[in-house]
Amino acid sequence: MASLDTRLQNILGDRTAQVLEKSFGMTTVNELLRHYPRRYVVRGELTDISKLLADDEVTILAQIEAVNLRRANGKNILEVVVTDGSANLSLTFFNQAWREKDLKAGRVGLFAGKVGVFKGKRQLSHPDYQLIPDGDDVDAAVAEFAGKFLPVYPATAKLPSWKVMQCVKLALDSLDELPDYLPAEIAEKYKYPNLKKAFADIHQPPDLDSAENARQRLTFDEALLLQLLLGQRRNEIVKLSTKSRTPNTPVLVAAFEERLPFKYTAGQVEVNAEIEKDLSNKYPMHRLLQGEVGSGKTVVALRAMLSVVDSSGQAALLAPTEVLAQQHFRTITKLLGELAQSGTLQGGAIGTQVELLTGSLPAASKKAIHAKLASGETGIVIGTHALISDGVAFDDLGLVVVDEQHRFGVEQRDALRMKAKQPPHLLVMTATPIPRTVAMTIFGDLDISTLRELPSGRVAITTHLIPVLEKPHFLNRAWERVKEEAAKGHQIYIVAPRIANPNKKLTEREMVAAQLLGEEYLDNEQMSAVEELAPELAKGALKGLKIAMLHGRQSSEVKEQTMSAFAKGEIDVLIATTVIEVGVDVANASMMVIMDADRFGVSQLHQLRGRVGRGSVPGLCLLVSNAQEDSQSMARLAAVAATLDGFELARLDLEQRKEGDVLGSSQSGGRSHLRLLRVLRDEDLIERAREAALKILATDPEINHFPQLKNEVEKLQSDEAARFMDKS
Repeated sequence: MASLDTRLQNILGDRTAQVLEKSFGMTTVNELLRHYPRRYVVRGELTDISKLLADDEVTILAQIEAVNLRRANGKNILEVVVTDGSANLSLTFFNQAWREKDLKAGRVGLFAGKVGVFKGKRQLSHPDYQLIPDGDDVDAAVAEFAGKFLPVYPATAKLPSWKVMQCVKLALDSLDELPDYLPAEIAEKYKYPNLKKAFADIHQPPDLDSAENARQRLTFDEALLLQLLLGQRRNEIVKLSTKSRTPNTPVLVAAFEERLPFKYTAGQVEVNAEIEKDLSNKYPMHRLLQGEVGSGKTVVALRAMLSVVDSSGQAALLAPTEVLAQQHFRTITKLLGELAQSGTLQGGAIGTQVELLTGSLPAASKKAIHAKLASGETGIVIGTHALISDGVAFDDLGLVVVDEQHRFGVEQRDALRMKAKQPPHLLVMTATPIPRTVAMTIFGDLDISTLRELPSGRVAITTHLIPVLEKPHFLNRAWERVKEEAAKGHQIYIVAPRIANPNKKLTEREMVAAQLLGEEYLDNEQMSAVEELAPELAKGALKGLKIAMLHGRQSSEVKEQTMSAFAKGEIDVLIATTVIEVGVDVANASMMVIMDADRFGVSQLHQLRGRVGRGSVPGLCLLVSNAQEDSQSMARLAAVAATLDGFELARLDLEQRKEGDVLGSSQSGGRSHLRLLRVLRDEDLIERAREAALKILATDPEINHFPQLKNEVEKLQSDEAARFMDKS
């Protein structure tokens, strides 16, 4: 008999085990059993081919008579002719030539699908099937296949779904009784099956109710383990000792607030109080600050940094790009005025020094900044990855602010925090609204503050679709609107998904390499590109306007010069890639045109349009797309145009994207360990798991009363796929 830790070769043999490891990375019975079915296909009783009717869902027992692989209309078509003695039937597979290895003449199998008609002939397109090995009992195979719920698994060419199903059956049949790590009280409360039965019912369900109850149990397991891990990390943070950063006399904070040309929003007042309380603790703050574009996160973060400086500490703001770091530096020094010029002729008696540290600075400038940071002369430093380089040392780093946290890996954040002599307070910010369930699931070890309210005086942004295929004249009108805005003295962004189109067809390897190098190529399709669009518009529809380009392949110097010129109003139209997505703040920018808008994600579109309407001038965003008017892409763009609620759009984005991407797996290069849990679908279940985890940890913080459960949490802790969550 086998346990969950048993190696697959002991159950399935070396050859099959090797294929499973190569295809899916599986090496143990546990990993195989957690390769869950995507769906189930209900098998009906066997039907004679001669009695098949169009649109019927059928299952037939037949022998393969002939196999023909041909090419038509750019597709490989595999046609398999089967017979049951009463009649023949065609099975058709498109672009699945690899099935020819299994589907050979003479093989007997069970085939199931929906009957279609093509050129007057009945056929099954892409049927599910199970081939019966020579010598096996056909009646037994029929009983196993027909009339039951057949799991459909994620599969590969070498391991089709039915082979995975056979492997799972062998593993289940060999299983010994399993120790169950789920506390009995919880299992009884929710009527969950034990672990062995849950595995059996999700892979070999006698009915759909059993399959669903098994899925609920196994999904709850994932949620509970994650909530326990995050809860323990919260407890560990509280145990850390650090310096309270509440100043006796908040001189800088008071002077800053006197200079502000506006009043805090109610949300800002609330978040300021939360952060102030966090900074007063003897353990480090771990807070996520999320808010709409333009909700005033920078002002809140700056006040926190000044509070730390008032308490004789230093603060560092880490930004993902030089453009964003420079923007933050300009914004912060403008807000502070003479308060940012301590020790200079322009500075007063009160103040600190604010420095910008980026990779493009000359070596001498970097050295000078390093010296000021080490001596404590500089109170606030804003920078990119240059902040975590070996030459950077702080006198007393008390607060780390990370902007657009999703753009950093765990290691980068930790590298900066390690430069502190004792654990610094941490504030991470994002302008990408996070649905509540994502926050609970992934950022459960962080306190969360949300800014929903926009400062008074902010004007609304109007968004319209430009469906080029159906209404090409709308695009001409869009360029006229650009000229009208420029004539009023306003400025315009035009965003394109690419820097340039490839001049030749890229191979798959070239596309991967291009993406790794930060290029914008996604595929071989032609689409709007900055370097092509700019000269085209300059000579044509926007002739006479001052046009400039901005993209990631330009030098830091060129990017800075361009952004500075745009900020000063010396450029009418800035044609750029998504390099302007975050942080570029020009109050005079009133309009944005996003080309090939269907190529961007929902949250990304929302972020982009937040670059306009930041002053007193109403904002206008035009989403240009060549998608069909009745397509899903156009429906998605219509949703963006219909609301300015970033949280509603974040939810929509989450529904449409892969879970692992949203959860941040790309940050560390690992895959999400979540196999069943879906943060929107399983909202109630996550709440249930969070409640259970908090109850356990309240009386048993080390989970010593449940050793098997503790072991599972420790496994999750050490799992490479969980590293991206390690923010403590």
